[in-house]
Amino acid sequence: MRRWLRGLGMTMALLVAVEGAATAPAGRYTVSSGTVYDAATKLTWQRDVTAQNLKAWADAAPYCQGLALNGSGWRVPSVVEMRSLVDRSQTPTIDLTAFPNPATDIPFWTATPVSGSAGLAWTVEFYGGASSGDYLVNADYVRCVR
Repeated sequence: MRRWLRGLGMTMALLVAVEGAATAPAGRYTVSSGTVYDAATKLTWQRDVTAQNLKAWADAAPYCQGLALNGSGWRVPSVVEMRSLVDRSQTPTIDLTAFPNPATDIPFWTATPVSGSAGLAWTVEFYGGASSGDYLVNADYVRCVR
């Protein structure tokens, strides 16, 4: 019981840190050939997602590693990286010019497991911008980054 509570405490601390992340200001993105460059974070994102991007967590990393979109080096983003796309000044909470298909009905996987909770990893959804843990076997969207 004590181990579970310690894990829950770490999880809650991470959630508070993630929820406090800064929102993404408009106008910081450069769109080019299916990718979006974020000048603030220096990350390049996969722009579009479709039903083909629905994967269980174990399938997310191989999907990104095999992505041949303007070069290689793609990976699943951390929860902090994914949260950097959240813009709470609008709904959906993502820049619709840079990411025109926000897929707000299902959350996006991150590479960050939920500490102390085997079988869960962090997700971010773009309808309200929330972060939460989801079961690794569920099919959530994958948006790759490099």
